[in-house]
Amino acid sequence: LADALRPPRIAPAPDADRGRRIVAALADGGALFFRDLADRVGADGGQPIPDPELVDALWDLAWSGWVTNDGWSALRARLGRKAPARRSGRTPHPGRPGRIGRGALPSRSGPPTAAGRWSLVPAGGDPGEGAIATVQALLDRSGVLTRGAVTAERLPGGFAAAYRVLRAMEDAGRCQRTYAIDGLGAAQFALPSTIDRLRSPHRGVVALAATDPANAYGAALAWPSVGGDVAHRPGRKAGAAVVLVDGVLAFYLERGGSSLLAFDIDDRARASALAALPAAARLTGRDRVLVSRVNAAPVTPEWSARLVEAGFRETPRGLRAPDAGRG
Repeated sequence: LADALRPPRIAPAPDADRGRRIVAALADGGALFFRDLADRVGADGGQPIPDPELVDALWDLAWSGWVTNDGWSALRARLGRKAPARRSGRTPHPGRPGRIGRGALPSRSGPPTAAGRWSLVPAGGDPGEGAIATVQALLDRSGVLTRGAVTAERLPGGFAAAYRVLRAMEDAGRCQRTYAIDGLGAAQFALPSTIDRLRSPHRGVVALAATDPANAYGAALAWPSVGGDVAHRPGRKAGAAVVLVDGVLAFYLERGGSSLLAFDIDDRARASALAALPAAARLTGRDRVLVSRVNAAPVTPEWSARLVEAGFRETPRGLRAPDAGRG
């Protein structure tokens, strides 16, 4: 399945001598640090490639989908960005005469723009099989696949390409057309097992990452309005979380956790959703989640009491979520 889902390379085999030699050096399927790769390229009988030219050749292959790296530091350096600072609180010592400092340790990673290990990207499979595998994966992830859900995935060819595959799968009995979600049109597809589950709906409360495919808001469904004069709007952002009650959006916890959006639901549903807010706070990935604003305004005494009842703790800076650290 992984081979079928892998996209095809976006460029033909490299015709430049440097590119061909790098591909040949990585052809055994292993991953090499820059200096090991330079040694192997230089041992193939050709002229040695200077480091700057080898780095440029590596990135030409990376942009065209032929090689990849196992880390982000090389990309940050290539784009001129600084690596994130460590949180240890200690500054690396530059080293003293007669003593090897941390910065003087020998490295096999090469220049910062080539740090990490480099390897060949396996070639993608048959495009037709890849399209079917992709749509199958979307059906598994989304349950009911709609135009909006497909558009949110930014697939090559958009919904039109996916629709052709869905119709072929429908003809083969591998999925079914349904009208499970009111207002989203007739182009809705689901697996037979999903349709069986929809006929016996499960009601409950769930906390999800805002980007989770199981959260239909911002993809298949539009984000609801908070109401009043609140101009702030939610989004499918990494680090944000939502709480759904019977599939209806109750809370949106902004990335970072300091801002909470509360949507218009009945008191019973809100009480159930409040109990799930600590779980939503854990999904943000933050060590500490301090809610200081609700619906773009400072936390009122009423909301403070609600959050405390849900397990939050009052602090001078906001309402701290319980057990919000990682793992």
